[in-house]
Amino acid sequence: MKTLFMKQYITGLLLLLFQTAICQSDIFITNGKVFDSATQQPLSGASVFCQNTTIGTITNAEGGFSMKLPKGGYDLIISYTGYETQDLHINSSNAADLKIDLLTKDKSMSEFTVSGSNEVADGLLKYGQFFTENFIGSTPNAAQCVIQNPEVLQFYFSKKRNRLKVKEKEDLVIINNALGYKIRYQLDSFSYEYGTDVSTYSGYPFFEELEGTDLQKDIWKQNRLKAYNGSRLHFVRAWYDSTLADEGFALERVDPSKKVLTTKPIEDPYDSSHYAVFENDDVEINRPGRMRVIYKNEMPDKKFLAQYKLPSYLKSQITILDIAAPFIIEQNGYFYEQTDIVNTGYWSWEKAAESLPYDYNPE
Repeated sequence: MKTLFMKQYITGLLLLLFQTAICQSDIFITNGKVFDSATQQPLSGASVFCQNTTIGTITNAEGGFSMKLPKGGYDLIISYTGYETQDLHINSSNAADLKIDLLTKDKSMSEFTVSGSNEVADGLLKYGQFFTENFIGSTPNAAQCVIQNPEVLQFYFSKKRNRLKVKEKEDLVIINNALGYKIRYQLDSFSYEYGTDVSTYSGYPFFEELEGTDLQKDIWKQNRLKAYNGSRLHFVRAWYDSTLADEGFALERVDPSKKVLTTKPIEDPYDSSHYAVFENDDVEINRPGRMRVIYKNEMPDKKFLAQYKLPSYLKSQITILDIAAPFIIEQNGYFYEQTDIVNTGYWSWEKAAESLPYDYNPE
């Protein structure tokens, strides 16, 4: 009996060690220190987080920080009041022992910009609802999103360019009651071109889980999965994993020489001339041009069809991608350079109300 017990104990211990080793191999650590660039004094209480995730911390008395991250790529954001925000792309190969020097903000330039601007005095009253619809969205989930501090928004309108720009005085706080997240958004800028009906925005979102009852958490879980299915994050991860068809996606090349939309199916999205796997498991996609992404597993929302005056018989969600240059996908679905890819269509309609953090994984 004793011998049998020892064998079972040793087997169980080895299995536990093996599982722990696997678990450890799926994470890496980022750490470093944050300093004032001029004085080289450590900055205690600086905010350090991976944008578009739920992973963040603040620096200690020595300006130090450390975080565990699931394998993949991230934009590490370092910010401190009175200093310029710094943005670093990190992964498991370059995330350790970072030395980050923050520059103080030039107050005189900031004051000059504000005093010489075309800020709208009653901007929130005039453009607040318009901004919400074009930043948060008009999906069913958007109806359950609340901007807690809209007073921090500043609105600028240029008659010459026929353009609206929106900035912020401090982080925008969004409560997404549909997905169960509180989002702190460092909004760099939002702009809307009235001539082309195109909106663009940039900034650094940080997600926090909302507290809720078991029933609320179950609803959030279902809503998150629905938001994930067919999303850009889902698509990019499926391309990385070579599972596009299994996940419900199809790709078509758009012929730019035709005046009428003409497409041709991309039979092999993993053709080695366009899809390369590196030694560190990163994947490079080299398909510049325009393509159509079709998600077949869910029908488009009725509000989308009505808003864009599309026929009700459409059975798939369709997005158009304009790819300017080759891009790299990392293990968690992060890709770069993100500015080289512009999407219009379904993903463009969904906006911030449907966004999920990079550390989200469907069960």
